[in-house]
Amino acid sequence: MLRKKITTVVALVMAFDLTLISGCGSSAPVDTGSGTEAQADTQTVSDQPESGEADNKSDDRSAADTTASDSGSTEVAEDNSADNTSADTGADTGSGEESTDNTKLSEGITMPKLFIPDLKVHEMEALAFVKDMGVGFNLGNTFDAYLDPTPADEMSTETCWHGTYTTKEMIEDIHEYGFDTIRIPVSWHNHVDGDANISAQWLDRVNEVVDWAYDEGMYVIINIHHDNHLEAEGLYPDKAHLDKSKKYVSRVWEQLSDRFKDYDEHLIFEAMNEPRLVGTDHEWYFDNDSDECREAMECINELNQVFVDTVRSSGGNNASRYLMCPGYDASVDGGTNSFFELPQDIEGNEARIMLSVHAYTPYNFALEYPGVSDFDVNNAERTRDISTFMDKLFLNYVTHGVPVVIGEFGCRDKNGNLQDRVNYSAYFVAMAKARNIACVWWDNNAFMGDGELFGIYNRKEPEKSNTDIIAALMEYK
Repeated sequence: MLRKKITTVVALVMAFDLTLISGCGSSAPVDTGSGTEAQADTQTVSDQPESGEADNKSDDRSAADTTASDSGSTEVAEDNSADNTSADTGADTGSGEESTDNTKLSEGITMPKLFIPDLKVHEMEALAFVKDMGVGFNLGNTFDAYLDPTPADEMSTETCWHGTYTTKEMIEDIHEYGFDTIRIPVSWHNHVDGDANISAQWLDRVNEVVDWAYDEGMYVIINIHHDNHLEAEGLYPDKAHLDKSKKYVSRVWEQLSDRFKDYDEHLIFEAMNEPRLVGTDHEWYFDNDSDECREAMECINELNQVFVDTVRSSGGNNASRYLMCPGYDASVDGGTNSFFELPQDIEGNEARIMLSVHAYTPYNFALEYPGVSDFDVNNAERTRDISTFMDKLFLNYVTHGVPVVIGEFGCRDKNGNLQDRVNYSAYFVAMAKARNIACVWWDNNAFMGDGELFGIYNRKEPEKSNTDIIAALMEYK
């Protein structure tokens, strides 16, 4: 198995003629054209329903989480310090074309001007595939919504968290805005029997929405989402529940693989969403010194392998389909610690397994409330966490030819801080694009109230969509 560890970057420079932004992952300056610096942080969080619809987990994050990866990223920077100043960037303009059309922005809102050169990567099909995925949109709080216990009308769960039924026109709108990828998170535990056989009407409905996006030519990601908590009786990454979890993951993916086996590579399977020890002190924080965390990682490795083996053995295009696998909590630390292993693929497949990560980073701006509400692309206190975690992914995976997808990112509205959210969105996408990493905005269709307001495309009133943030996402993709 391919074990991902902190790498010796000097060797990477020699092997791949790697171009890096100076001082990645340390407190040394990083030349991004906006005066940013890099320090370590890989804080990530789970997607959440609107306030009052289900328990809000963002407050469970401790301050310790935001510095969990400092030592690893610093090691990367130190290893590379001798060689990273002379390599060719491989790009003259990168993703730094200045915005020349602010007419699409609201009055008083401006697009940040960024120059972030593309870093040099292998010329290979898998990395070209990720590049083509571009910027994506999560159809959040929809098919991933659930009620425990299961309601009498299982189909009601699609609208139970935000009250909007998905239509073909919505999918067309999302694509027309420029989103190349749509992630359709799906929770299955309200829709299976005791043997994990999926309800035909639920699977048909998911299939219908998949087809709307697939027929648009979009990349479509489907997964196992909120089936991780114990009440769901789906999967849980500890030894006590491992056998049952394997059976659940295997059975669900047997059915999905059979249903979608003739779809081409535009359909991507993601093993599971943020596998973690729900309800424990380590739910949002992987501790290398914790026995239960190491055990959880072993279980996640096994569950990822079951997923890959199940899909690959199912026939059709599943033999070579791109698959996404997360580490613990789908966090950057969860995917770069020494205990995580990407699953083995079948012979003949080159880099068809992609790392799945989530990054609501920097946490104090993107998710924590009140946290901080300002984001200036010229303020290193705001940008360094983004550059650091992306450099960590780039060095540990992309430079090895392993594709990376940030399946969830975003920043919540904090009392109308629109310009700051525009700044963040443009900067995040530009940094990801420069590192050949696809990223998918978390949209929970939440615009009002005191919950986690990540909505940008308004599914109830499309004319009220947040086109400023959408424009920023598209500016540097």
